[in-house]
Amino acid sequence: MPRLLISILLFCFSVFARAEDADIAVLFSKVGVSGTILIESSKTGQRFIHNDARSKQAFAAASTFKVLNTLISLEEGVIAGADSTIRWDGTLYELADWNRDQTLETAFKVSCVWCYQELAQRVGAAKYPAYIRSSHYGELREPFDGTQFWLDGSLTISAEQQVAFLKQLVTGRLPFRASSYATLKSIMLTDKTPYYRLYAKTGWATRNAPAVGWYAGYVEVAEDIWLFALNIETRSAADLPLRKQTTLEAFRVKGILPAN
Repeated sequence: MPRLLISILLFCFSVFARAEDADIAVLFSKVGVSGTILIESSKTGQRFIHNDARSKQAFAAASTFKVLNTLISLEEGVIAGADSTIRWDGTLYELADWNRDQTLETAFKVSCVWCYQELAQRVGAAKYPAYIRSSHYGELREPFDGTQFWLDGSLTISAEQQVAFLKQLVTGRLPFRASSYATLKSIMLTDKTPYYRLYAKTGWATRNAPAVGWYAGYVEVAEDIWLFALNIETRSAADLPLRKQTTLEAFRVKGILPAN
């Protein structure tokens, strides 16, 4: 094989197939958590990975499923748009933000479980398998509970699969109307600065030990869209801020976002 071709192949391997990123590994070590993060350029395919083996391991989707569930709910017409109301039935929940009427936007942002269970009831369990398969979103074990499957471990997904799904999302290849995409994007917006826009969803799978905290989404910068999925083992709710914190720090150490 010509030496030039070998050099090119080695360069491509180093850029696109890093199985362990030392800079990002330091971030996980610093906060003392076990987990993974996969970051991928939607433009070039360049990747940064911490803990490649774990990035391929599937966990309960938890509230990251709200991204796809929002699209399904909009597509099925069970809710009209970001400002549509979901009525609270008066049940008191531990999280005070859930104890009121919600819009689709507020339900997404406060990760209101009962709201999305209500939407799932309206959609109907029978319709979910086809949507999940056509969206290539993880694996759904059947039979399943129509209002619990993303919480109880029936629907699992890996960081690799999250990023593959998000790539379909940002390139418009999922089987949904443009209006559904637009509504989802409006409610996924988490941070907006002069340098970037962050679109993301948290998740916390607590029904198995150790509990797993998710953060998945994408960052729009001037020249690219960077997809990401992080999951960590959480010891308690005190670890939950580490999901976003570690993700943003990973983007900064790789030069994708400006340093603070």
